[in-house]
Amino acid sequence: MARIAVIGANGTIGSAVVTEAVARGHEVVAVVRDPDRYHGGAAAVERGDVLDPADVARLAAGCDVLVSAVGGGDGPGHLALIEPAARSLVEGLRALGGDAPRLIAIGGAGSLETAPGLRLWDTPGLPQPILQIMHAHGAALDYYRTVSDVRWTVLSPAAEIEPGERTGLYRTGLEQLLTSAAGRSWISVPDYAVALVDEIEQPEHIGERFTCCAL
Repeated sequence: MARIAVIGANGTIGSAVVTEAVARGHEVVAVVRDPDRYHGGAAAVERGDVLDPADVARLAAGCDVLVSAVGGGDGPGHLALIEPAARSLVEGLRALGGDAPRLIAIGGAGSLETAPGLRLWDTPGLPQPILQIMHAHGAALDYYRTVSDVRWTVLSPAAEIEPGERTGLYRTGLEQLLTSAAGRSWISVPDYAVALVDEIEQPEHIGERFTCCAL
């Protein structure tokens, strides 16, 4: 059993990660901006500020894994958090030295390759708000790739990630956008959470980004 702190536990992906980790018997701390609004199944709830490295260090102390579910899906204000949050998370974990937990951060699909020299964000006609989220996640990933003294992993979803059924089945890759047998690049939120908790339990991607897609 691992002790896992999930930053952004009230969000769509964060809450799914909490649900999956708790169901597997892990001790989960939900980190949210307003504990009074949290009604999930975590063992404990903490107020936290992902942009404050000292607060990150406080929240991460004593944990085995710190999950950052900070994304841009909640509006423009949250979009601005993505890359600064990555820097704050690393700085906070560095303060813990050798006692720092592993970091797993949700990523975006925009920087995944769709063809040689092309990425998903190069697709014509993408709405500007979506492009902004994609490039913010890309900037965060670029930053993580400069970090060698913190154990980090970024998990990018398929091109589409939506509420859906938990099947427990998915495939993984590294830099290329994946598609299912039906030719769709899609994964349900619960199965994304399965892939993330599987990575917690059986680490295979420390210091790199990987991606997941429905079969």
